[in-house]
Amino acid sequence: MFWRNPSAAFFNFLLPLLFLALFGAVLSGDQDALDVIVPGIAAMSVMSTTFTALAFNLVFLREQGVLKRMRGTPLPVSAFFAGIAGNAVANAATQIAIVTVAGKLLFGVDWPRDYLEMAVFVATGVVCFAALGVALSHAIPNFESAPAYVNAVFLPVIFISGVFYDGDLVPGVLRDIARVLPLTHLIDGLSGAMVTGEGLASNAASLLVLGAWATIGTVLAVRGFSWEQRRN
Repeated sequence: MFWRNPSAAFFNFLLPLLFLALFGAVLSGDQDALDVIVPGIAAMSVMSTTFTALAFNLVFLREQGVLKRMRGTPLPVSAFFAGIAGNAVANAATQIAIVTVAGKLLFGVDWPRDYLEMAVFVATGVVCFAALGVALSHAIPNFESAPAYVNAVFLPVIFISGVFYDGDLVPGVLRDIARVLPLTHLIDGLSGAMVTGEGLASNAASLLVLGAWATIGTVLAVRGFSWEQRRN
């Protein structure tokens, strides 16, 4: 269902890769900037393939009555949602692999220095943003308004969090806001794994923040879930 929707596939899967190609070409002579862009795009890819994709897809399935019909079939609910989550995880893993290979072959970024740290932060980021995407879908009244709701969160977060630039260079107020948001801490963790090789211990605080957001998102996702469409 995901790949049969070209617009969803583009915005949730191909858009981060397009940003990587665009900014990589513009900054091709500045290795320090590329060392910021590559882990930033990797983190953005995780958010796009989980948070954005799940928020869109669940609203669509709910408003089309698919969730209600699926609940009435013999298919276990856990199996149905495992398929949706598995699609998001597979897309995120594929994105990370593409960004990592492109960073090495095209932009001069070394292979990841700490694969364990990378795996831990990607897994935590997937859980965090998937839960937040499901939670956001509860607040979206209908599928027509889904793009407005999702982009109102997604776009400010990626620009504030330092996906395309060093977050330490922004004004103090924006930097303080970014430090509260989970994407900043995912970027820090992936930067440590892919560029600096700092290790999990050095980024333990970022991992705790991601875990806290994952917990909040999971609680909101479970408490607000509805099988029924919001309007006729």
